[in-house]
This record gives sequence, C-alpha cells and structure tokens, in this order.
Amino acid sequence: MPRPPWADDTVDAVRELARSFFVREVMPRAERHLAQGHPDRDLYDKAGKLGLLSVSIPEEFGGGGGTFAHEAAIIEEQCYAGDSSMGTSIHSSIVTPYLAEFGSESLKKSVLPRVAAGEMVLSIGMTEPGTGSDLQNIQTRAVEDGDEYVITGSKIFITNGWLCDGIVIAAKTDPAKGAAGVSLIFAEVGDDTPGFSRGRILQKIGGKGQDTAELFFDGLRVPKGNLLGSDEGQGFYQMMQLLAQERLVTAIMAVAMMERAVDLTVEYAKNRHAFGKPLLAMQNTEFELAECATIARISRVFLDDCISKHLRAELDVATAAMAKYWLTDQLGVVADRCLQLFGGYGYMVEYPIAQIYTDARVLRILAGTNEVMRGLIARSL
Repeated sequence: MPRPPWADDTVDAVRELARSFFVREVMPRAERHLAQGHPDRDLYDKAGKLGLLSVSIPEEFGGGGGTFAHEAAIIEEQCYAGDSSMGTSIHSSIVTPYLAEFGSESLKKSVLPRVAAGEMVLSIGMTEPGTGSDLQNIQTRAVEDGDEYVITGSKIFITNGWLCDGIVIAAKTDPAKGAAGVSLIFAEVGDDTPGFSRGRILQKIGGKGQDTAELFFDGLRVPKGNLLGSDEGQGFYQMMQLLAQERLVTAIMAVAMMERAVDLTVEYAKNRHAFGKPLLAMQNTEFELAECATIARISRVFLDDCISKHLRAELDVATAAMAKYWLTDQLGVVADRCLQLFGGYGYMVEYPIAQIYTDARVLRILAGTNEVMRGLIARSL
C-alpha cells in the first residue's frame, strides 16, 4: 500500500517491525491458537521486547513515546498478516490510554512500564450480560471499605479476558446517580486473586483464536488509589472521551481487512481458470472486483482523513461514529462479494477469505453497535 499521509519514517520502521513479528512469530502458531481459543502468552512478552506494545506511552513510563500513528500501523500490519488472535489493539490502543490519561502518577509508574514490556496484558470490563451498549446501566458495584473498593458483579464478551493480568473495570460507585455514578477502577488480577475468577472462553463464529471470556467479581478488593480520575463518578464521561479512539481502531481494522480481501481475491482470480480462461478475464469478475477495489479506495481515503484528524485532536464523536459504522458495513459487503468469487473454496476454512468473512461480522457489534452509531450521528445533525 502507498504510504498514508499520517506516516513518517518512524511509523514506517514500526510498521516493518510489526509485519515481521506477525508473519514470523504469530502466524506459524495460528492453528494452535484456534485449537486452544487464545494466543500463546509468551507472544506478548516478545512483542513487548520488540517495542510493539503501547508504543504511545511516554518514555518516562517505559514506553516508546510514539503517537497513535504508530499504533495504527501495528493494527494494520496485524490485519494484513491475517492474525486475529492477539488482542494487542485492545491492550495498547484501547485500554492503555485509560491508564495514561486518568491514572494517578503512582499507578502509572507502577503499571505502565510492565504494560509496555508485555509483562502485564490489559483488558477492559465494560459489557455485562444485560447491558450491551447501554453502559450507564451496568450492575457491577464497587463499595468503599476503608482504603479499598470491594467489587461485585460480572462481565461478558471480554477480549483478553482469559490472559489478562490487569483490567479496567466499569462499576457503579453510586447506583442512585445513573451515568454520574459510574467509575473506572483498575485491578491487577490473576488466577489466584481472591474475589476474581474467569468463566468460559466463549466460542464465537469468528476470531476463534482470540480469548474472549466471562469474568466474575465476588468481593474483589482493589486499593482506592486505583480509581481512574480525581473523583468517583467520572467513569461514564471517561469512556465517552476515549470511545472515539476505540471506534477509530475498529475502523482501521475494517479497512485493512477490506484491502486484504481485495488483494487475495485479485490474486485468486488471476490464477483460477474456468471455462478455459482466468476468472479475472470474465466481465462479471472484472466488474465485481472493480467495485470492491473502489469501495476499498474510498474507505482508505476516509480512514486516513480520520486518523490525521485524530492526531491533531480534531476527530469529533460523530465522525468517529461515521467511520466505525460505515467502514465496518462496507467490510461486510466487500468480504461477502470477494468470498463469492472464490466459489466453493471461499467456504473452506483453510482459505483466508473465509476467516476475513467470519472475523468481519463482529466489527459491526463491538465498540458500540452500528445502530448506536447511527443514533449518535443523528443527534449531531
């Protein structure tokens, strides 16, 4: 792909390093990740040693001092390589900013160097069995007890839930206040942590190698100093502030997967023969791929503009919602049309287009459903 307008030499270097890591270290383990339902834990250590985790963490906290542009390049290269097992985008681009933006100085000094090194895998507990995108109505409680919070509740569909060592928990510190009673609290967890347990690794139609789990809190004790923000009740507004970046991350994944789908299908159509000639020589194939390539190009231009705006702190909530909903919708269209051109082979799991097709579906659900995105856009008009 041509260099995007938001890249520079340092972004190119990170991109090359990420490409090598995902192709050489992660993809050879793809079958094992699918079988066990989660990536190998040591890969986070390797990514940390290479400087590929949370690269935008300031150097004073053990990070690379980069920007979201470096994060975006890593996300794209993971998608181009075909890996959907490692939750590095959740770890680096979605959860780390909560700690960096809202954590106390002591919490940042304690946690962020381990996050950047891959010694601590991060997750975030927002979604609950009865809430979905309705974050202000979460039921998980955090009750003060001396210098600690006692957390009780459950979370579902938690990416990195099986492997995480640290989790940002959305909980009600004052149930009577609705959205104003939601707080974010960071907890270090392990399999032997009292009051914390992991449920099943959830079986999904796509992303089968990525650990998505249930989490349970039954009297989990967390120091009050792990509250994110200066006071209780800021959690909902903190989530709203950072959800724009989460939606942009989703949009980046959508476009990279779309571009890969087109590339794979063009290559297949050039080499697959039917009725005595290559598929690409048939008018229907030509027209289908011309349309898919055009959708991908338009999507790339929109995405690059959004990333550039975000780097200038100019990406507004409505535009982030537009990018999330429209680009993930277009990925669904392109993946479906490309799979059709593979014929029966497209339905076989060993063909990468089948993985793109199934992995694509969740992007229209996570980070706020596309229906919720349309509502956000409508309220901005």
